[in-house]
Amino acid sequence: MNDEMLIRPIGASGVEASAVGLGTWAIGGWMWGGADDAASIKAIQASLDAGLSLIDTAPAYGMGHSEQIVGQAIKGRRDQVVLATKCGLVWHTQKGNHFFDQQDKPVHRYLGADSIVHEVEQSLKRLGTDYLDLYITHWQDPTTPIDETLEALLQLKSAGKIRATGASNVTAEDLRAYVAAGQLDSIQEEFSMIHRKIEGELVPICADHGVSILSYSSLALGLLSGKIGPDRVFEGDDLRITDPRFSVENRTRVAALLDEVAPIAADHNATIAQTVIAWTLQQPGITFALCGARNPEQAAENAAAGRIRLTDQQVQTINEAAARHLTDIVTTG
Repeated sequence: MNDEMLIRPIGASGVEASAVGLGTWAIGGWMWGGADDAASIKAIQASLDAGLSLIDTAPAYGMGHSEQIVGQAIKGRRDQVVLATKCGLVWHTQKGNHFFDQQDKPVHRYLGADSIVHEVEQSLKRLGTDYLDLYITHWQDPTTPIDETLEALLQLKSAGKIRATGASNVTAEDLRAYVAAGQLDSIQEEFSMIHRKIEGELVPICADHGVSILSYSSLALGLLSGKIGPDRVFEGDDLRITDPRFSVENRTRVAALLDEVAPIAADHNATIAQTVIAWTLQQPGITFALCGARNPEQAAENAAAGRIRLTDQQVQTINEAAARHLTDIVTTG
């Protein structure tokens, strides 16, 4: 492993962060079989102790619960954190489009300026801070013009409430509209060894406009961690129970792939998960890799991946193994 944590800029914002980020969807508890708040706080603090700075959360992760836990964990350490959260999945209004129900409340996709101004204050309160380093539209709202949405974000930036702008779960058309409307610093999209759809259109657009990419599900919800074999049983409301990506057939193919990754991991005195994260960060256009952790051990392991530098030959070896084993894998849930 390298001695230095990989640090990268978030677009043209001037904000820099660790290339490995902590994703906190599971910390919210919803759709992950519950969460242990004390362990979650320790996981966040262990991430910071390991040199990770980027922490990504959202109001929709447990209806504010994830943000509250992050806020507790970073109390007294705010200056060590590049803090990202999101807007656009709301339950204070029924404007926009209904998206899903959570805790018996309807959640709507809505990115009107009035809602964004309301949401940012709620997130700041839950997180215990007076500014956000990165503010991201969580899911896109077809009822609101992107010009209006980005203008609201840029006004928050001018007011010192946020330092960088982002959009998540965008189409190529959405992304083109954002970059035409003003400065967009980043997008956050699903990307992993088994889910590479963004390479077709989004990566080239981002490259042309200096937009950073934060990959989420970098370990494919744990499928690529090396810890979920064909015999694993999922319980409770764990979303992986019904996800076709976690079929026994898929897990068998992934296990064969990871057997070929293992010698490269050993070369770096690293785990398979760390090696997969390092591979992700060396893919063209991928700036940051967000990884979930539910305990301090997972958090420290993921953070350390930011110190690994694979050789070009090792990246090529993994690419070739992935092409052999993942050709017929089911990639949609």
